[in-house]
Amino acid sequence: MVTPEIFATQPAPDRWLVIGTAVLALAAVVPSAIWRLSRNAITIAHEGGHGLIALVTGRRLEGIRLHSDTSGLTVSRGRPTGLGMILTAAAGYPAPPLLGLGGAWLLAGHRITLLLWIATALLIAMLVMIRNAYGALTVVLTGAAFLLVSWLTEPEVQAAFAYAAVWFLLLGGVRPAFELQAKRRHGGAPDSDADQLARMTHVPPAMWLFLFHAVSLCSLIGGGRWLLGL
Repeated sequence: MVTPEIFATQPAPDRWLVIGTAVLALAAVVPSAIWRLSRNAITIAHEGGHGLIALVTGRRLEGIRLHSDTSGLTVSRGRPTGLGMILTAAAGYPAPPLLGLGGAWLLAGHRITLLLWIATALLIAMLVMIRNAYGALTVVLTGAAFLLVSWLTEPEVQAAFAYAAVWFLLLGGVRPAFELQAKRRHGGAPDSDADQLARMTHVPPAMWLFLFHAVSLCSLIGGGRWLLGL
């Protein structure tokens, strides 16, 4: 039966694998040349966060677009102000590190297979709302990677893939807030999530940036401790 296998626990991987996947994830985040490609996965999580909270708060999700420059756009319908719109706008930057934190919690409980299937299900659900070809291709390839690993590979490979993915969300979730801060310092990104939130709430963009930093860094610290078994 597939269902019991999904919810079963798997043996904890060796410490060298946990540390090695952290180094691999760091190598996908720090070099700018690699980050320009790997950031697409962070954009999927970012826009997925906007879309999920839009649905949870009762807004009508019109669609999600992912672009080759690693930007994205999530369109929802509803009141242009109010708590639902604020939460939707605020959800993007925290989504990748919080997903990483949730993944670290599952891995700390040795639920490697469950994590892979949850990730696959979320990507399939997101694919339904994608409204451009590049976005569809990106989500399909990412989902296919999770599906193939969960179906066809040995437990050791599944563990390595799962830990690498979670480390990447935790580490990659930190960089976008710093990039946004740098752009705003030089007069760029005038319509960023932080600026939109500032216009809706009259709270300065710097405070929203502080929130994004706090969520990503706390998630990295907490998730890293779970992954390392500290």
